[in-house]
Amino acid sequence: MSIRVIDDKCKGCTLCVKACPTMAVKMEGKLATIAVESCNFCGSCVSACKFKAIVIEIEKQAREDLDAYTGVWVFGEQHDGHLAGVVPELIGAGRKLADARGRELSVVVLGHELDALGEEVAKYPVDKVFLYDHPKLARYRPEPYSRVLASLCRRYKPEIVLAGATTIGRGFLSRVAVDLYTGLTADCTGLEVGEDGLLYQTRPAFGGNIMATILCPYTRPQMATVRHKVMPAALPGDVVRAEIIRETPTEQLLNSSVNILEFIPDFTQKVNLVDADVIVSGGRGMGKPENFALLQELADLLGGAVGSSRAAVDAGWMPYPHQVGQTGKTVCPKLYIACGISGAVQHLAGMSSADCIIAINKDKDAPIFQVADFGFVGDALEIVPELIKQIKAARTPVGV
Repeated sequence: MSIRVIDDKCKGCTLCVKACPTMAVKMEGKLATIAVESCNFCGSCVSACKFKAIVIEIEKQAREDLDAYTGVWVFGEQHDGHLAGVVPELIGAGRKLADARGRELSVVVLGHELDALGEEVAKYPVDKVFLYDHPKLARYRPEPYSRVLASLCRRYKPEIVLAGATTIGRGFLSRVAVDLYTGLTADCTGLEVGEDGLLYQTRPAFGGNIMATILCPYTRPQMATVRHKVMPAALPGDVVRAEIIRETPTEQLLNSSVNILEFIPDFTQKVNLVDADVIVSGGRGMGKPENFALLQELADLLGGAVGSSRAAVDAGWMPYPHQVGQTGKTVCPKLYIACGISGAVQHLAGMSSADCIIAINKDKDAPIFQVADFGFVGDALEIVPELIKQIKAARTPVGV
């Protein structure tokens, strides 16, 4: 990357000098000069110059031999031998991409004692299943997981790699992208192959206010994490249809600075928040942690799960696994009830794709009402008990 002044265009107006935050631009006579060692290439001087006398030149990375890369891969995230809910959705999306490119679709599963799971995955509409089986992969650790997948990518050269936008998917796929020196688009809600053969990766940006489409034209593989419940899930068949390839990783790939002493499952949720069709969430408007019992009662009546805003988690009212939002879980339920949540952009980014949103807030100007399908202006501590009462009444048989 370089920056330079086009001498015959510079008029000596000093606008660039005033715009530079690092004072890298100075005037020598009536000509602007730039001290490259002080420049951070922010582009402020380029924007300020009315005469287009300053240009930043970026040397594009040379293209790899892209024809050497072929096939679509899905990371088959699993927990204790059970596929994560997002994997069938990734397989469905991957199948369409593979068919559009005329390529094979493969699923990569890392873990231990994977034979039964491998046969289960092989019943989906995939062509190959790679099983990396080792006791040290039984529990997720980012270092060995990322090394193993990066090693596989170097060996087989997939064109596209997809993973779920889960805690695990987000945590290690970025390490793989850095290791392979390629691009990664996080939290995608749309994927398609363009006429140019590139993967068009669409994701919400600026708190969900716009949709950005991102390309990776110079490096491979093209990598993306995909949000749960935004794409149709593929269905398994009755028989194994894919080739199962069993691999054993080398000890060098399995080295890690992290040792797992104990794994403690989260039993605080009766229904998995990400998989729930109904979510009842609470924020600071609930007043105190004890009042979240009301939300649990409402959620139980509706067969749903209890969520929380970051403010309630930071206050210690709810455990972090319940947090919905940009720094918590991204959810897409059929019904989302926001109780005492103002609707900061970070929270909206995690739940605004719900099919139906009901907001309860005392502030009629709260941002949550801008995305809500239905709203109650009032105290959640008064409205939620009334909702519970009405639901129970509606379910009570006449005459009882």
